[in-house]
This record gives sequence, structure tokens and C-alpha cells, in this order.
Amino acid sequence: MPHHVADLADFLTGTWRVDRTMTELAHDGAQGTFTGTVTFTPERDGTLRHHESGLMVWPTHSGPATRDYMLRSTEQPAVLNVEFPDGRPFHVMDLSTGQWNTEHGCAPDDYTVTYTVTSPDAYTMQWDVHGPRKNLRLLSQLRRITPDPATP
Repeated sequence: MPHHVADLADFLTGTWRVDRTMTELAHDGAQGTFTGTVTFTPERDGTLRHHESGLMVWPTHSGPATRDYMLRSTEQPAVLNVEFPDGRPFHVMDLSTGQWNTEHGCAPDDYTVTYTVTSPDAYTMQWDVHGPRKNLRLLSQLRRITPDPATP
């Protein structure tokens, strides 16, 4: 059962461990992984900065990988507009019910995502990418990294 989120920025703020599997759905069915962290940091203007870094292992590449997005507030606390770092819109994220499906067209490929919040400290993202250039499924599991209370 999905976990409802009243304030999305508050829910996301902090550091999360991410474990991602990547599967090529056509051709040879190649598989890969990404492991690392995602940090959501509030900016002065109310924007939430998303920074992901870790190690990607794929048949044609193995090494460090990063990704950045900006999440901008809306009139609804459970909804954020996700943007690329240059300000181009990516998609809307609404976790008020604990689950959200949306799409992003990036011609010639199409991206669909399903977010599911499983607890106050965990959520998943499943991206399906289809088109002439890509045919992938990316399944990410994120778990909040709780600071050690003994650390000042």
C-alpha cells in the first residue's frame, strides 16, 4: 500500500541510497546497475536541488556517473515540477497519494515513470523508455540514509 506524502519537499530533503537495475528490453537483454546516493538540498529560492552520484556498471561502460535536476514548488505542497538543470521542464511529481504515473516525451523516444512511496523512508521509481534509440527499463529503489545520532 502506498504511503501518502503531504509535503513533497520535506519528504525528499536529505540523502538517500539508490540501487538501480537497468535492463535493455530489446536486442540482447543487456543488464546493468547503478549504486550511489541521491541528495535533495533546499536552495534559497525554495527550489530543491537533486544531485545523484555513484557507480554505473553497463556492458559498454563502467565508472562514475552523476545526474542533476531542479525541483520547483507549486501551489500544492505534495507536488513539485521537475526540471533539467538548464530550466527545461521534465515532468510533474505528485506523491500526495503515494503513487504517481507520468510521461516525458523526448523525441524520438518516450519516457514513462511510476513513483511509489512505500514508507516514510523509502520509495521506488520505474522508468520505461521506448523508441527507436532506446528500449530500457530502469528500476530504482531509494532508502533514506539516516544520520548516526551519535555523530555531532
